[in-house]
Amino acid sequence: MAGLFYMVRLFIYHTEAQDKPEPARTILSEQFGIMERKLWWIITTPSMYLVLAAGILMLYLMPAWLQMGWLHIKLLFVVGLIAYHFICQNKMNQMRKGIFKWTSTQLRLWNELATLILFAIVFLVVLKNSLNWIFGVVGIIAFSVVLMMAVKIYKRFREKR
Repeated sequence: MAGLFYMVRLFIYHTEAQDKPEPARTILSEQFGIMERKLWWIITTPSMYLVLAAGILMLYLMPAWLQMGWLHIKLLFVVGLIAYHFICQNKMNQMRKGIFKWTSTQLRLWNELATLILFAIVFLVVLKNSLNWIFGVVGIIAFSVVLMMAVKIYKRFREKR
């Protein structure tokens, strides 16, 4: 998760570097590209495969957990996180080619999606069946609204500077 969080922060800085005058733009873009590739291929992607292997091993050792409803929902969020991972990889490859489709604000919102997925996964594991699902869904929606408002407020703050 830390690799995914930091990767998107690098995407934000990389995107904002495109507004800099030359030669700063080229220097920053090259440096961010190096940082992104190293983070991605040395830390983030190997970590994802280790976590997936550990999760599969856990389910192999505890197959009864597959009968629990909370685990099905958690696994849906895990699949979402895997999709998030590969979308980030695609973004990294686009930026390496000089294609910047998303603004820094859109990337900040994208970064918050990972926070929501992490929150949902931890929420499901810790609370399991002890909390009514309706309260859980309302809680995640409320948390989403708070995060989105925080991004918008931060954008206004940045623009005033």
